Formats: sequence, structure tokens, C-alpha cells
Amino acid sequence: MTRKYDITIGIECHVQLKTKTKLFSEVDNDARGKEPNSCVSPVDYALPGMLPRLNGEAVKLAILAGSAMNAKINPTSRFDRKHYFYPDSPKGYQITQFYHPIVGEGYIELPSGKKVRIEHAHLEGDAGKLTHFDTYSLVDLNRVDTPLLEIVSMPDISSAEEARDYCKELWRNMVYAGVTEGDLYNGNMRFDVNISLKLPEATELGTRAEIKNLNSFRSIERAVAYEYERQSRILDSGEKVKQETRGWSDATGKTTAQRSKEEAQDYRYMPEPDLPPLNLSRDFIKTEYEKCPALPADYRARFKNTIPTDTLEVLLDYPELISRLADIENEKKPVDYVANLFASVLLAEENQSLLNDKLPEAYQLSELAEMKAKNQLSSTAAKEVFIKLFETKHSGKSAKDLAKELNLIQENDSAALEKIVDAVLANPATKKAQDDYKAGEVKVLGFLVGQVMKESKGKANPAAVSEILKNKLK
Repeated sequence: MTRKYDITIGIECHVQLKTKTKLFSEVDNDARGKEPNSCVSPVDYALPGMLPRLNGEAVKLAILAGSAMNAKINPTSRFDRKHYFYPDSPKGYQITQFYHPIVGEGYIELPSGKKVRIEHAHLEGDAGKLTHFDTYSLVDLNRVDTPLLEIVSMPDISSAEEARDYCKELWRNMVYAGVTEGDLYNGNMRFDVNISLKLPEATELGTRAEIKNLNSFRSIERAVAYEYERQSRILDSGEKVKQETRGWSDATGKTTAQRSKEEAQDYRYMPEPDLPPLNLSRDFIKTEYEKCPALPADYRARFKNTIPTDTLEVLLDYPELISRLADIENEKKPVDYVANLFASVLLAEENQSLLNDKLPEAYQLSELAEMKAKNQLSSTAAKEVFIKLFETKHSGKSAKDLAKELNLIQENDSAALEKIVDAVLANPATKKAQDDYKAGEVKVLGFLVGQVMKESKGKANPAAVSEILKNKLK
């Protein structure tokens, strides 16, 4: 559809780093399910005499994230105080890196091949969490100073679909790199989307609105599409778009104004006096940078000739499944059938609970694929064995032993199959079907195959049975 206005999108992503402790104190970083305000420290409140101490593991993870974004790492970075007075900020300021961030320029390559540039990424402590009720609000400070890496993109994104794809690929890269747990529901990654519109001939970008704290790829796509329409209506009426922060509601499918958008000077940045500059040696950066494991782009290149693109893109959302496929390929075994089982059986709605169970080993899945390729199992039987391999009681059992135990091995012996076919053809109940087939009604062959399958208790190879029947009914 032709659009009147060009849309320009830049995205800020807050990535919660999976350290054991917080960014500036030795307090538990995982507060899930814990009593509100129980994972806090006097350091988090900035009480008199309490000095922050930088978490070295967070620095390593920031470098790893930079590697996953093809970004340069700055040997020297510094911390600043960003002042704002909200109930979820007990210090009255946030420790961040405004002027000298740890991660410099980089890029994320989308599945389409487009590269979205990264301006920078900086370390900072998170704020607390406010829960609002009708007449009051409650604050939980467990999240204060949880280590975050804020990743700021350049305004290179020009559609709702590209915004979705960028956020998904960034999420994948951070999870594959081991930087974050990546639990979107619990806020391990949160996206702030900046959107502005302008006429195609305009040389300057339009006034932007920022949609805060999006935590699903579908919401990102829907919010951008809605905001395009909202700003288009404002510009069409001759009015100006306000620079403001807006919230998104999945229920209504709309954005709503929250507050005017602050500029940098409104926060009164100043150098953090209690933390010295972070000076990293080139050797340290190189060592941590090279620890980055295989990323989605590497698996696309690895499996491009063996797994259909559509199937692979679905499976890339599940690093443990991709890792298992890599293990199978390392054994010099074909991976396409197992990839299809993952996508069509394991990820089917009725089986997704199996993702919480122990994944079958590579040798079990390889043997299952080989049995199917040799027609030792029907498609239905192979799926049954596949699902059974997830059960704890079958842990470590080979696919062949399990198939035998379940009496699912398919009969391929020609002589044995001929005996069963002869018995079916000798049955008067099948005479009419035989005569119809000889008269040209080829579709009745399916009925005869079904009778043989019934006689064999489902163990006969249907393809072999079909060929034997055709020869005998000539």
C-alpha cells in the first residue's frame, strides 16, 4: 500500500544481564517470586557512606553483547548520574553511561539481509517497579540496580515489520550469546520504540513519539502500525505531533499519552563521583569478545542447504532445539527430518509442554530419523516414538528399543507381506473391491491397503503393500 508519509523508527532496548548479583552491590539479581523489597541493599538506596562497587561479570557480558552486535568495545568508559525523581528511584538518580558508553558502533543483520546500525550500548542500573491501583500505588525496589545494557539503534528502520524483525533478531542474538535469560514476559528485555513521520521530500525528520516498555514482538508491530495512523491523522489535519512518551495497551490496540518527553538537559547529568573510569586492556577485551558462541546468522549459513528456510526461522526461536540439530549434524547424520519433527510435532500446541522436559539426546533422534528413512517406522509410529522419548521413564532408551517395546516396527519383508496380501485377497469381502479395481476404479486400492494394514495390526509398510497389490491385481 502506498503511504503518504515516510516513517522513521529507532529503538532502545533494555537487556537485563544474567549476573548472580546486582550491578553495584552483592544482592541477589533474581527476585522472581520473592517478597517485595527483600532483595535490596543500603547501596541501592545510596544511604550515607554506601559506595557502589561495579560488578565485573556485567562488564564481561556487555563485551559479549557487543560481539553479538558486531560492535567495537571502548577501552575506556565512564559512569554518570542521571537525575530524576520518581517513586521507583530511591537514590533520586540512576547510575548510567551517558557520555562514554562501553559499547560503540555496531549493527544487527536482519533475516532479509538489511543491516540496522547500533549507535552504542551502555551499562546502567534498573529502576524499581510501580504497581498502580485505583486510589494508591505500591513500589517494589527488588529490581533497583539490576544490571542493564541499553542498546540504542540508529533510525534505520522504516516499517512495522522491520521493527518486529529487528527486535526479534536482537533478542535472539542476546539469548544465543548467553547475555540474558531473554524472558520477555518477566521483562528481561524491554523495547522503547521512537517513531516519527515526514513527507518523502522533507529533509528533516519529524517530531518523534516514544512508546515505552513493549515486551512482545507482536505488540511492537501493532504499536508501530497504530502510531503511524495516529500521527498521519494529526499531520493531515495540519496540527503538529507532540514529543512525548506514550504507553501501549494490547487490550485496546492503542497508544496513550503518559508524559512529555524529557531532553538530556532535563535529567541534569553529572559524572558519577563514586566510580572511577573503567579502563579495559586490549587483551581483556579480545578474550571476552571471542567467547561469543554461534549466533542465528551462523546457523542460517550452516543449515541453509539442509533445512527449509521457513522451518529454520521458526526453530531459531528455540536455541536448545537448534543446538540439538547441530549435535546431530556433528554426528554426520541428516537433520531435516528431526527439524521437521521439532517444528510440526514438538511445537504443536498440544505438545508444547514437552519443551519443559529433557530434550532427547542426539543419538536417539538420529536413530529415529534413520529408522524412518529405512521405512522401519510409519510416519504416525515415528511421531509416537518421538513423543515417548521425552518421557522420563524412557530416558536413555534407544529409539529402536522403544519402537520394539511399543510394537511399532514396520513390516518390510516381501514374503511375509505377500502372505498377508494373499489372505486379504482370498477373503470374499474384498472381491467386489478387486473387481472394481480391475475395471479401472483405482481409488479402491486404498480400501485394500487398509484391509492389509488391519490384518497386519498396522505393522505393514503401506507403500510396499500397495506395490504388491498392484502386481497381483493386474
